[in-house]
Amino acid sequence: MDYENNINEAMKPISWLAGRWFTEHGRGSFPNLKEFEYHEELEFLCVGQPMFNYISTSRHPETGTPMHQERGFLRINPGTNQLAFIVSHNFGLSTIEEGHFDADKKEIKLQTVNVARTSFAKPPHVQSFKREIRLLSPDTLEIVLFMKTDDTPMSEHLKAVYNKKV
Repeated sequence: MDYENNINEAMKPISWLAGRWFTEHGRGSFPNLKEFEYHEELEFLCVGQPMFNYISTSRHPETGTPMHQERGFLRINPGTNQLAFIVSHNFGLSTIEEGHFDADKKEIKLQTVNVARTSFAKPPHVQSFKREIRLLSPDTLEIVLFMKTDDTPMSEHLKAVYNKKV
């Protein structure tokens, strides 16, 4: 897959995100959950439009069984530093997160502006996310996800460092 040559001009300020990323030791926690680890693979692919197509798959570190999946689009408002991240989760949740990027710091900050869920989603329901994505080095990415539910205030939920595969 050619991640570098199909980048839309509007996406160039965050072109560092393009590619496949893998972590061996993601860490998850939440006030009402036991701490856990996961492996995750991410893909940010531009097909010529002012957005990245996004895929995320996490697996149990010992058994390799699937844990969580996300699909979506990271859109840029051309000519600005504004972003929208539209994400569907495999447990019946879809979110729209909006925010901005800092081209100098190579950092993206997003916050939920809209949540939709299936009618049979089990509580506690997710109310919002905050997501911070930063490039630590050309081949190293860090993502921190904060989450708020019906009964838990905004708290750090996931944190992982990724290495670029392609």
